[in-house]
Amino acid sequence: MLSLLAATGAADPIYWADLGFTEGIDLGFFTLRFYSLAYLLGVLFAYWHVTKMIKQPGAPMAQRHVDDLFFYCTLGVILGGRLGYAAFYRPELFTSFSGEGFVSWDLLRLWDGGMSFHGGLLGVMVAMMWVSWRGKLSFLRVTDYVSVGVPMGMMLGRLAN
Repeated sequence: MLSLLAATGAADPIYWADLGFTEGIDLGFFTLRFYSLAYLLGVLFAYWHVTKMIKQPGAPMAQRHVDDLFFYCTLGVILGGRLGYAAFYRPELFTSFSGEGFVSWDLLRLWDGGMSFHGGLLGVMVAMMWVSWRGKLSFLRVTDYVSVGVPMGMMLGRLAN
């Protein structure tokens, strides 16, 4: 039976490119890349789930804290991930000035790729500390609520890779 299945080509791998998934979703004027879509879906899932969790009795934060938390965490993921990538893998991005002024535009070109997990993690940690301090919340309780959404975001990021 197995030899029959092997003869019909069942062992051939399926590639994403064969399914039409190469760069992303082409909208004509803009290509929505799968990695950015994974970031977006991960953040939206975490926001939805934490909003649902704080409705339970004994929740350590209010909806306004969740709104602030996910705004700053999203900035932390993007800015921390990019700065971490530049610091650990491409330090020349900090010094290669392609135009006038003090900003390296190559550092801001997120669409060319380059994010690091550890930079994003540091960015999110700083964002959670900021929101916890500003809202007079327990940092450990905030991390308990944020950590529930992390596996979904990580899974989406791995699938997008």
